[in-house]
Amino acid sequence: MNNSSCTPPDKELFEHTVLPILYVMVFPVGVVLNVWGMKSLLHKWKQLRDIDILVINLGLADMLYLLTLPFLITYYFKGSVWIFGEAFCKITRFCFKVNLYCSIGFLTCISVYRYMAIVYPIKTLGKLTVTNSAVISAMVWILVSAQSLPDMFFPKHSENNTNQCYDATDWDKVEDYFSYSLSVTFIGFCIPSGIILGCYGHVTLVVCRSNTMKKDVKQRIIKLLVLLILLFSVCFTPYHIFKNLSLYSRVLIHQGTCPAWDSKSFIGRQASRGLVSLNSALNPLVYFNVNEDMGEQFRQLLRGGRQMFSRLFQSKSSFVPVPQTEQEVGSPVTENVFLY
Repeated sequence: MNNSSCTPPDKELFEHTVLPILYVMVFPVGVVLNVWGMKSLLHKWKQLRDIDILVINLGLADMLYLLTLPFLITYYFKGSVWIFGEAFCKITRFCFKVNLYCSIGFLTCISVYRYMAIVYPIKTLGKLTVTNSAVISAMVWILVSAQSLPDMFFPKHSENNTNQCYDATDWDKVEDYFSYSLSVTFIGFCIPSGIILGCYGHVTLVVCRSNTMKKDVKQRIIKLLVLLILLFSVCFTPYHIFKNLSLYSRVLIHQGTCPAWDSKSFIGRQASRGLVSLNSALNPLVYFNVNEDMGEQFRQLLRGGRQMFSRLFQSKSSFVPVPQTEQEVGSPVTENVFLY
């Protein structure tokens, strides 16, 4: 329990306003883009490539989390009152962990596949198969589930007149949870980040030095590189930094010390929780960079949408009222006449 005289941070703005509003925006965008992306890939089931298997699993991980968002939206709009029971609280938090680290895992696998295909195209010829991709995907799911499973054994539900659903755990177990969080951060985030940076650092050198690679191919490679770095920089890195800082602050408070940076770490954690949820809506951008056909379909869809709105706007603006003349006032026709 909290034995210090720390002033509790104000949760109203972030937990009850910013987070649920952000979740409301992420949910429809993420569902539509992920369903459309996976449907486009599965429509050509017999033509799936090795890397497409990883992309489909990335979409499944996103959907696992997105389907829990309506419950979290209800929770935060109700003032952090959980009404769905302790078991489902743990399932919801578990789905978030699985989505987060499966996303990181599959993005890492995609990076390694790209690295092998670009840097060692001859050696990897025939080795990166659909079957191998399916086996690797199963291993990612198993390893991430095993890594996330201990989280379900920490208390998540409080019944002291608030019925909260903790994304970490209660005060009594915060020190143990902090140790667990550090280990998961190192295994599930730091190691994959190092692999991705190493792969794309080498890929950048190879691409820049290549005289035989076409310009459009270079551009696609660089786009995917920049996209993955942005995903890690915006969605994943702040979350892991501020999560562990906030947990460490809670450990100090539990021990009777009030750190001066407690409120700042809390604000940073709440903001980073919003940013990490964007991962499920931004991951489909990887589909469009990995699969050329999907990228072109998406661009055609955007062009069609722009043309439709443009025609709609022009048709509305072309309705110009014709003022009545004196002769028209006395005529039997008294309706307004419009030119179209």
